Amino acid sequence: MIYTQVASFIYKAGAVSVTNLDFELFRDYLEKQSGILLGDNKQYLVKSRLSPLMTQFGIESLSELVTRAMNVRERELKMAVVDAMTTNETLWFRDTYPFQLLSDKIFPELGKSGRTIKIWSAASSSGQEPYSIAMTALEQQVKRPGSMPGGVQIVGTDISSTMLNQCKEGIYDSLALARGLSPERKRLFFEPYGDNKMRVVERVRKLTSFRPLNLLESYSLLGKFDIIFCRNVLIYFAPEVKSKILNQFASSLNPGGYLMLGASESLAGLTDKFEMIRCNPGIVYKVK
Repeated sequence: MIYTQVASFIYKAGAVSVTNLDFELFRDYLEKQSGILLGDNKQYLVKSRLSPLMTQFGIESLSELVTRAMNVRERELKMAVVDAMTTNETLWFRDTYPFQLLSDKIFPELGKSGRTIKIWSAASSSGQEPYSIAMTALEQQVKRPGSMPGGVQIVGTDISSTMLNQCKEGIYDSLALARGLSPERKRLFFEPYGDNKMRVVERVRKLTSFRPLNLLESYSLLGKFDIIFCRNVLIYFAPEVKSKILNQFASSLNPGGYLMLGASESLAGLTDKFEMIRCNPGIVYKVK
């Protein structure tokens, strides 16, 4: 393809421009770095998310951005690019049924062992998922005393350093608190923190820890888990990347461990290491 044929499609934002050719170069870079697969005709998304960053770093084209971000000394830029392109749409107790499954089925079953139940939130975003799991565990201990003698340990990971910092702080504004959180849970598990903000209480925070992880890399240093949450993440990856991640999840689970995916996600044609269990409501996958 001749550059002049594709350069006619240009978005401008101040001194920043995005051409079709630059978009293809950036799309390849992003997939290799994070596994995120941008669809066709997403130039507008790249422009809207990267224009402020490119202005900040004095970068005039995506090709220049990719060249600089590939330099090992440009760690700050590389992290900023991933932060900008990562979708961090989340809410408390998302879809409800995964947390109901924890209470009704998974916690009672795994609690019989007497040991600590280890849980991994594999894309913790701004923290709502791991903290929702922790709240569910505390509610379970009140509802069924003695059913989880070893308690739970929850590890949240994310590729975005910005999101991990928010997870660790556990501080949310009124808009974030209004998304999926009941008044009763807000009363039980949050405390006022500054103007129009609240913080997750210590007894919830102490059940969680957070660390950076790219799902394209090895998970061996995390250890083994009884439950893995990876919800509404695989939809952004190519099929071969999905397959690799799912097989790594299987290796990261203890025998009889569970994998929780998003409502629209499926393992079909990607791995044979899990069996699907239909519940009422929802679906969960158990490692073979």
